[in-house]
Amino acid sequence: MSGHRPFPTAPVAACGFLDRDGGHRLYWEQSGRPDGMPAIFLHGGTGAGSAPVHRQFFDPGHYRIVLFDQRGAGRSTPAAGIEANTTWHLVDDMEALRRHLGIERWLVFGGSWGATLALAYGIRHPERCAGFVLRGVFLGRDEEVEWFLHGMGRFFPEAGRAFAEFLPAAERGDLLGAYHARLTDPDPDRHQPAALAWAAYETACSTLLPAPAGGVPLALSGAAALSLARLSAHYFRHRLFLAASPLLENLAAIRHLPGIIVQGRYDVVCPIATAEALHRAWPGSELVVVPDAGHSAFEPGIRAALVAATERMKRVA
Repeated sequence: MSGHRPFPTAPVAACGFLDRDGGHRLYWEQSGRPDGMPAIFLHGGTGAGSAPVHRQFFDPGHYRIVLFDQRGAGRSTPAAGIEANTTWHLVDDMEALRRHLGIERWLVFGGSWGATLALAYGIRHPERCAGFVLRGVFLGRDEEVEWFLHGMGRFFPEAGRAFAEFLPAAERGDLLGAYHARLTDPDPDRHQPAALAWAAYETACSTLLPAPAGGVPLALSGAAALSLARLSAHYFRHRLFLAASPLLENLAAIRHLPGIIVQGRYDVVCPIATAEALHRAWPGSELVVVPDAGHSAFEPGIRAALVAATERMKRVA
């Protein structure tokens, strides 16, 4: 995979906002070849937002690249908004965007929470999917949320301890409830420190080697950290809105479609067992295990494998 380098960042050819229910306005953009193979990039988080670097996974001479910021994330408004914000709202948003852009079918690319959303969309709208590229698989099950809150710290104890000890000792018995209460508090003096603590924890656990001291990169400071943390806590609190429609049990809808799953062997945020469970339930999928990587899409081996996957999808999707 080392020979697959990211593509140059394609310039934005068109962009705009899509008005949706609940007062949400979704930012979207297109780049690459206007008559090319459509591909939609689904960012993680929830709430992390899209960025120009995400276009680099796709050959702009072949793909019509579509990025959008999900409800409450990135340039979409209201920022960090959790009203009318569920998995199924986002699935409907993707369909609305597809119709708005006049796209018949597209390659669906998503990592982490983006992989969850990709599968939920595919299960509901398989006829609109040409195939899938998934990374760092998260299926939204209770045990995966529990692992995020309590298990990651077994491998990154300094980060886990800082995450828990941000809260008063009396509140540490329910990390999710305590963080959710702070993150949804309208007072910035309450929600902003909690957002930075949440983002620092997730960031520190996302790469094979520990992040430098300090924890939160510039991109996850301020408003970006609040979107990531508030929306993640909101979705976790509501079991990712998937309790009535678990993903593995509904895979029959997409089993006939091509899928490439890219997974870091030492992914602590979304351990490899989840990707293997998905692969075993989807016999036609391909599981690519990167031996020297964690969770981040931008570790060299993961990035190269994702570029290789979109290159292969030119032929199989």
